[in-house]
Amino acid sequence: MLRLDKFERYPLTFGPTPIEHLPRLSQALGGKVEIYAKRDDCNSGLAMGGNKLRKLEYIVPDAIASNADTLVSIGGVQSNHTRQVAATAAKLGMKCVVVQESWVPHEDAVYDRVGNILLTRLMGADSRILPDGFDIGIRRSWEEAIQSVKDAGGKPYGIPAGASVHKLGGLGYVGFAEEVRAQEKAMGVTFDYIIVCVVTGSTQGGMIVGFAADNRADRVIGIDASATPEQTRAQVRQIVDGTAELVELGRPVREDEIVILTDYAYPAYGIPSHETNEAIRLAARTEAMITDPVYEGKSMQGLIDLTRKGFFPEGSKVLYAHLGGAPALNGYSYTYRNG
Repeated sequence: MLRLDKFERYPLTFGPTPIEHLPRLSQALGGKVEIYAKRDDCNSGLAMGGNKLRKLEYIVPDAIASNADTLVSIGGVQSNHTRQVAATAAKLGMKCVVVQESWVPHEDAVYDRVGNILLTRLMGADSRILPDGFDIGIRRSWEEAIQSVKDAGGKPYGIPAGASVHKLGGLGYVGFAEEVRAQEKAMGVTFDYIIVCVVTGSTQGGMIVGFAADNRADRVIGIDASATPEQTRAQVRQIVDGTAELVELGRPVREDEIVILTDYAYPAYGIPSHETNEAIRLAARTEAMITDPVYEGKSMQGLIDLTRKGFFPEGSKVLYAHLGGAPALNGYSYTYRNG
């Protein structure tokens, strides 16, 4: 039994997220595999929700205990994470500073004025756009933003990109695994595979630890969207080890239990390929399930390709973790102007 209950959790979500059967998508992919989705995109009333809120529920108590008055985080211009940090700050009555770096080599006339960044600004966050390129690690620009809050007399609380290398960043998705186990029992099914997008690492990292408790960690299939797979894998490993210790898993997670597939991140982080776009269209047209070009479109592309290639044995039940991110579609309006 994992010791998740010893950590304080501040509720930002509606509770357990629904698992939905996707029969039309399953049929479109040959009907030999049953596909389901766990809808973490529908998890909260805070600014359209998303997977980062599940992580922030375990981080907020620490922020409150530190007497912080300002949450400080970082992401790209169309960052789902910075939107969710801004939402959390608004809900808590805190200030928010978010560094938004130019992580994506994408040009669209409205890219920096719609979607996630529009919502972030609408919620009152101080959004600072910088020209720096993509990196999932600790950034000097973020550390400088933290210092700027101190210099102005504030009390900052730093949340790294994706909430991932925060010591508590993996706990929320340990909770995801426990939630899935309870839902499987209620539904009378067992999922053979879980498909999840991975970039900064704590979503998959938490899941790996959570599912390691019943020896299913290697069935958590990470679809890399970072296009920096060595760095991502190293960060996932770090998060897995730290999180396993926190929740007292009681054994080391083996290297073969960390599964990250690197075939779908091309051409770059945040840039959808033709195949990504076709995956987004297929999910939308079969199930009205909206995925985005940065994260979920690429994990959907992975799910579709793996199913078509026969990666999943016939009769498998596959759970797609929908992590949110649809607001980013607005920043790619020209790409999808005709659907």
